[in-house]
Amino acid sequence: MIVYNLGIMLEILTDADYEKFRKVIYDESGITFSATNRSILDSRIKEQLKNKNLSTPAEYYNLVMSNPEEMKIMLDSVTTNLTRFFRNQPHFDAFVNYVIPHVVENKKAAGGDRTIRIWSAGCSTGEEPYTIAMIMKEICPMGFNFQITASDISMKCLMTAQKGFYADAKVDGIPADYLSKYFTKVDGGYQMKKEIMDTIRFDYHNLRNDSGARNLDVIFCRNVLIYFDEEAQLAVINRFWNSMAAKGFLFIGHSESLFGMNTKFEFLKTEWACLYHKNT
Repeated sequence: MIVYNLGIMLEILTDADYEKFRKVIYDESGITFSATNRSILDSRIKEQLKNKNLSTPAEYYNLVMSNPEEMKIMLDSVTTNLTRFFRNQPHFDAFVNYVIPHVVENKKAAGGDRTIRIWSAGCSTGEEPYTIAMIMKEICPMGFNFQITASDISMKCLMTAQKGFYADAKVDGIPADYLSKYFTKVDGGYQMKKEIMDTIRFDYHNLRNDSGARNLDVIFCRNVLIYFDEEAQLAVINRFWNSMAAKGFLFIGHSESLFGMNTKFEFLKTEWACLYHKNT
């Protein structure tokens, strides 16, 4: 079956096309497309055919397989990026009231290292790491400092995040005192202030691979694992374990769980939210 769009003949993915794209996307990123979300992949591939002025999925597949940059663009196009500032407030309540106090206590007991290292994995357009940075500016104890790394597989999202500009509608949910303290009102929205932007290092990263980071105290990877099958999820979780300092903490999405997975993380239920702990 074919459809016509702006004079370009576009083929709807055949079963064979779908399997080829599904497999390469899984192999390269761990993202899984099933029968239930096949239509999403279909629409994203058709959009890329239009953008590249190509006629068939086979042409686009050959382009992707022969060009690493086109592979990145395709992986960018098939990801879903939904986020907002202070998303899932109970997680941040647990971060403020439980996680950071324990991280600080553990570092004091160990002596020496006074840097709190945090990774926002799958940071999308930056709302999560900027939320973390604003909170840390408020609560980081005297004598300590913090470093935040924010990563995503979408270069487009990372470019938006690095600019630190958010339209008026995007700042809903930010407390008024944070908004006035850490943003500057500009035409059409708000610009994050440099003092916050300078605390974050944005980095392209595919969770299929080891980030190389070590001694991380806190990892946020929320609403990302749902796009992976169990095998890919376990591989990602194990890499998080290896990246994390002793007694580190892991936040995943409220609809995600490590239940039934053979991981070393311990489930931790706090007064505010549930998370996971590297208890070594």
